[in-house]
Amino acid sequence: MRQASHKCKFIVMIRAAILCCSIILTGALHTTAQTPTPQATPTPNAAPLPSAAEAAQDAKTPEQTATPTPSPRSQLFTLAAPRPVPPVPSLVRLGVMSDRMLTLSLNEAIRRALENNNDIDVARADVRVAEFTLLSLEGVYRPIFSVTPQITNRVSPFTQPGFAGETPEDAISTTSFSLIPQVTKQFARGGGRYDVFFDQSRTTSNLALFNPQYQQNLGVNINQPLWRDRSIDAFRRDIRIQRKRLEQTDADFRLRVIDVISQVQAAYWEIVFALRDQQNRIANVNLARENFRLTEARVAAGSAAPLARAEVQTELSTRETELLVASQNVSRAENNLKQLLLKDAMDAAWSAQIVPTDEPTLDTTAINLNDALTEARQNRPELRRLRLQTDINAIDQQFFRNQTRPRIDLQANVATGGFAGSFVNRNPTQPVFPGVPAGQIPIIIGDSNTNANAFLLQQINVLRATQGLNPVVPPNVTPPTSGVNPDIQGGFFRGFSNLLGFDNRQITVGVRIEIPFRNQTAQAQLGGALAQREQIAARTRLQEQTIETEVRNAAQEVETARRRVLTARTAREAAELQLEGERRLFENGRSTQFLLFQRENQLANSRNLELRAETDYNQALARLQRATSTTLQANNIFID
Repeated sequence: MRQASHKCKFIVMIRAAILCCSIILTGALHTTAQTPTPQATPTPNAAPLPSAAEAAQDAKTPEQTATPTPSPRSQLFTLAAPRPVPPVPSLVRLGVMSDRMLTLSLNEAIRRALENNNDIDVARADVRVAEFTLLSLEGVYRPIFSVTPQITNRVSPFTQPGFAGETPEDAISTTSFSLIPQVTKQFARGGGRYDVFFDQSRTTSNLALFNPQYQQNLGVNINQPLWRDRSIDAFRRDIRIQRKRLEQTDADFRLRVIDVISQVQAAYWEIVFALRDQQNRIANVNLARENFRLTEARVAAGSAAPLARAEVQTELSTRETELLVASQNVSRAENNLKQLLLKDAMDAAWSAQIVPTDEPTLDTTAINLNDALTEARQNRPELRRLRLQTDINAIDQQFFRNQTRPRIDLQANVATGGFAGSFVNRNPTQPVFPGVPAGQIPIIIGDSNTNANAFLLQQINVLRATQGLNPVVPPNVTPPTSGVNPDIQGGFFRGFSNLLGFDNRQITVGVRIEIPFRNQTAQAQLGGALAQREQIAARTRLQEQTIETEVRNAAQEVETARRRVLTARTAREAAELQLEGERRLFENGRSTQFLLFQRENQLANSRNLELRAETDYNQALARLQRATSTTLQANNIFID
């Protein structure tokens, strides 16, 4: 050990001796370089003869004798006068007008984002679309009124055989006008449906006993499920699900608003940092410019070597580069914030400079992790959306389980009718039918295509014709001229009065039973809903783990950033003291330019680290509010 120690000491002594020799030799060479070379004293009476080189120089043209321009590198060593201090680099940014300022506080930036942000407009439109979709689905329970007016004119030939004098012009003409209004409504409870109808018609005919005649029918049809579709049907399922989806769009809207506000907060603090960092870089460049001026003065006075110019020029150029990069970061941060605040690309504010008015804050209180986790579990829109999805799945299970049951529907019909008309006296002197005496009519009349008796008579005559027999001629009868019920003689109002009397009525009650042997479709849909329930439960657990991770990471990030701010402040204060001491040493000649530059750079870096830590703390606080979904409460924002 002692031999090794002696050996190390010997090596150090050798290196020190070599270093001293190098310093002495360098000083001697520098002195020799500065000593002027002695010139021979010319003889007064004899002119010196030019040398061959001088003669060749005199023979050159003026263009060839021009003095070469010294390079900037050689000027560092040849210039005796001090150089002027270069100006600060231009910080003019493309597309930004220096005379237009947009002063913003954080609250003002958030307000502009809520009014103009396109992502929020999209989420707001999603809520409105869901509201209109719900209204359209609920419209199925609104009563539907329909009316069907019809007019029918029917002309058919008189095909009654056996009447002499029948011509093609003889025909039966019937004109009927009907108006059928109807009201249909679906029950919101029980799944039933009812139809209320009122059928009225007016018929004129050249053959009827009542001409014109009025006929009315008033009734109601009811269909009421007793098992399947009674507690829930397709309409009620869609409406219930849409109500849940409307709440989901509200949760999505809140999540979108929270995300945008968090982005605005991060962008706002980023531009605050970028502007403060730019000011820090400007101050650092000004220090380098002052050192440049002092160095030029010392070199001109001969108290510093010309090589010091290269050192200060290198440092100044490096700091100017850092300033230009900081200016570029200001543009990037400003554009990111404008994208969140402005509605379209043609807004005039794109060419304005943003001037933030808020400064980063620091709360020395530590974060309570348990409270943050509790708030996140209660407030996170993602969990609320999954809970609503669970409710939707429960609705699907109820519906598909109901569809597996047999269908038993109660069906009922209640109707009443009324009739009235003007009786036609068939005893005039003019015959009604050809070959039939006046005042009489055949006992069987009408078109065989529409009248059953006429059809049977036609078929009988066809059979008789195949046997070679004469056709059957129905006897003529005299229609009654008295004894007609006076209650049915009249017009429309007489028929309507008969309708309200409920004398002519029809009541029908029945049950429709439908028993599927195997409702495979409904059973498969129910199985899919049960599988989806397990899937939603797994997604909920995964989301809860994600939220747990985000809250813990965000809380730790806030705590770490808070500690970084405190340590960065201490480091910055220490760097200021170090720079002040180093400057005094340099002024007294006990330090070098290199060490002074190091201290200045250390102070600039310390200030930058402090600014970065303060910015990171405020951004981390915004991310913690996002993780716990307390962004709206923290910024006094309420959503109806």
